[in-house]
Amino acid sequence: MRVGKTVGKLINVYTRGYFHLECEGHRMETPVFEEFDPASDCDCPGCAHWRRVLPYARAGRHPAAHRVVIVAAAASAALGASGAPPAIAAPHAPARPGVPAGDEPDTPQGSKAPLHGPIGHPAKPPAAVKAPATTRSEIIRRAKTWVAAQVPYSMNAYWSDGYRQDCSGFVSMAWTLPGNEWTGSLDQYGDRIPKEDLQPGDILLFHNPSNPEKGSHVVIFGGWTDYTHTYYIAYEQTPPRARRQATPYAYWSHSEQYVAYRYKGLAPDTAGAEAPSTPVTPANPATPYPGAASFGPGANNKYVTQLGTMLVARGAGRYYTTGPGPRWSDADRRATQAFQLAQGWRGADADGLPGPLTWQLLVGGKGKSVTAGAAGPPAPSPHGAPPSHGPSSREVPAYPGRAVFRPGANSGYVTQLGKQLVKKGFGKYYTTGPGPRWGEADRRNVEAFQRAQGWRGGAADGYPGPETWRRLFS
Repeated sequence: MRVGKTVGKLINVYTRGYFHLECEGHRMETPVFEEFDPASDCDCPGCAHWRRVLPYARAGRHPAAHRVVIVAAAASAALGASGAPPAIAAPHAPARPGVPAGDEPDTPQGSKAPLHGPIGHPAKPPAAVKAPATTRSEIIRRAKTWVAAQVPYSMNAYWSDGYRQDCSGFVSMAWTLPGNEWTGSLDQYGDRIPKEDLQPGDILLFHNPSNPEKGSHVVIFGGWTDYTHTYYIAYEQTPPRARRQATPYAYWSHSEQYVAYRYKGLAPDTAGAEAPSTPVTPANPATPYPGAASFGPGANNKYVTQLGTMLVARGAGRYYTTGPGPRWSDADRRATQAFQLAQGWRGADADGLPGPLTWQLLVGGKGKSVTAGAAGPPAPSPHGAPPSHGPSSREVPAYPGRAVFRPGANSGYVTQLGKQLVKKGFGKYYTTGPGPRWGEADRRNVEAFQRAQGWRGGAADGYPGPETWRRLFS
């Protein structure tokens, strides 16, 4: 390092976060400094916040700590004659309360934490384990506030009421607990109960102690959807936001692992939030029929989710392996068909696509529900012979599923499809008679038929879905 000649008395000057040296009369060349950020693994809400808003900050940087500036050893040598020690900026950070230390592992729902305010500071010290009194209707009312506000899911963020925006924070909020619990500690606030005793305000809890990140979850029980007690209304905080949804008992996944608990601080409540055995009125009951274009292959909208939710509430949930969503699937078709069959409809009236009457019955809570054990639509079968129909039959044969009509498929359904295409006048791409092996000629003929319906884009891709199948055989 090259150091300029020292003239006059040396002074320390702090500028822009750095100490440098100047003499009273002349400026000397500044010594070389090395700047570094102290390593930190702090996980307090304040640090978590600044890590999000300062994306270019280096990992481990604590936003509250001052930068540490160390004068190079060469500067010390330069100052040796005057006896002045090198200037060192000592690290300093104001004390910030963080998440209470504990031995809980990282979990998808976060660790135990006190209530937090909007800026990440604890609103009050952690309280002793106790269960403040509350009622069932109050639990459900509080749960509904997060659903109505569409509180987004987060393992690190805290809502304005001080509770963490994940599944266990959601239950902590609804149960009015003194702090944010996690799936490994919520059970201390409840008493274990059997399935038959479940009532609104109770919870279904799954904690995986060997690996909490694998499946651990908790939901609030809102009441059975019907007398079969196979589906219930679940209030839960799950990505992307808080929701209320008909759910199979005990849950979509890891069902056998869930345990029912009743809040210890439960006070008598004559009002009742949602009667356990009363069918729940579907959400948005006044929603008018959105039109046939909202359903079927390629559809992706909120009406598909609403349809699935209503179907689950009416007993058709067994056709879903996960919760109903906005993208139309064969599960939606089969669940719709099961509901239509329950009304006594057959043929084209039970094609699995909701028309105005199907929609009207569902949104109005009318018609017959799908009962357990009732005959429903067959599961998609990729192989095998198509169902037998006599020449005078006017019923539409059951749609066999998408897997039947893909490259490499070899099935009697492909032959049946081809013959119907020829019969309808859409067989010009066949060079020989239709056969059981799916080929490009089948796809192009199907595409021609779909375009004749006025469909374009993904709706006319040449692969027959339920609506293509229904129209071909109608």
